[in-house]
Amino acid sequence: MSGLTLASGGPVRLAAVPADDIEGLAALAVEGRADLVIVGPEVPLVAGITDLVRAKGIPVFGPTKAAAALEGSKAFAKVIMTAAGVPTARSRVATDAEAVAAALDEFGAPYVVKDDGLAAGKGVVVTDDRAAALAHAASCERVVVEEYLSGPEVSLFVVTDGTAVRPLVPAQDFKRLRDGDEGPNTGGMGAYAPLPWAPPALVPDVLRDVVEPTLAEMRKRGTPFSGLLYVGLAITPDGPRVIEFNCRFGDPETQVVLALLETPLAGLLHAAATGTLADHPPLLWRDGSAVTVVVASAGYPDSPRKGDPILGADRVPGVLHAGTARRDDGALVSSGGRVLCCTATGPDLASARHAAYALVDGVTLPGAQVRRDIAAAAAIGA
Repeated sequence: MSGLTLASGGPVRLAAVPADDIEGLAALAVEGRADLVIVGPEVPLVAGITDLVRAKGIPVFGPTKAAAALEGSKAFAKVIMTAAGVPTARSRVATDAEAVAAALDEFGAPYVVKDDGLAAGKGVVVTDDRAAALAHAASCERVVVEEYLSGPEVSLFVVTDGTAVRPLVPAQDFKRLRDGDEGPNTGGMGAYAPLPWAPPALVPDVLRDVVEPTLAEMRKRGTPFSGLLYVGLAITPDGPRVIEFNCRFGDPETQVVLALLETPLAGLLHAAATGTLADHPPLLWRDGSAVTVVVASAGYPDSPRKGDPILGADRVPGVLHAGTARRDDGALVSSGGRVLCCTATGPDLASARHAAYALVDGVTLPGAQVRRDIAAAAAIGA
């Protein structure tokens, strides 16, 4: 479903328009006389919602259909990175079992196999099991097989109007389902920011070596990228390397990054949408740290169970709803895989972590899956 904030300053009105109905969403923006449309999910971006809304004279925060291919196709993103000289993993695009097998042998284990298209954050398999890698590739129409990049991962969000950039604070998320980075990949089970262990020059180095060359290459091709460029990085022994690009805010990192942002978000995004980001003042950040912990449903990520009652999550600051719904009797129930994000801030990482888990422990959901080690190592300086 989609939410629309009315231009009159009234409350948010939820409209029953599916995220992939871009014509309906564009009509909704016109009907609501929107001053700014902020596109959240990747599906409508890749489908071209930005082009439609912009054609109606409404500012949009989000890339065009052509530019959103940076997320919509991992193979296209690799083409752009290669042309721009962006440091990333060596890779091969494969559409048949023979090509996949050859690429796996070339790069060796751990094997990294990525569905070329959108897969809701669950299209990547990283495994030492060659048979599992082959099986994942067989389930996809086209895949990108990559060499494995060792080192801690970092998420960097960059707001841009296609030329000017404003980086947000780096964050780290936890993709595996269970503690100790065990279990299948998910859309993210928690995150924290800032990163006390990150090199001081990380952000300026990534802007110079990754973001600016990528934006320049997109402008050169006549498809400038404006909106939110997510840069997923591995901090390898040879320096930062790009794992992937996304073209929108992604959770759970967004929850912790925006919890620390003091600058009003609407003005920042409007400047990016209207090409005036260079005139926007420097961003201001709150002191301290932020941690978010995901409460996922039973069966996630393969077969999320829906309809389980949720207690303790109503009207609690910091408990953000993701996969929830109301039954006819008004009861709050689960309606997706990642159900809630419990987000808290504190003067340091340890206190923010303690507060986030206090929120988690105040919620009950039958069969809930929760990682208990989000930010644990960083909080003790490990």
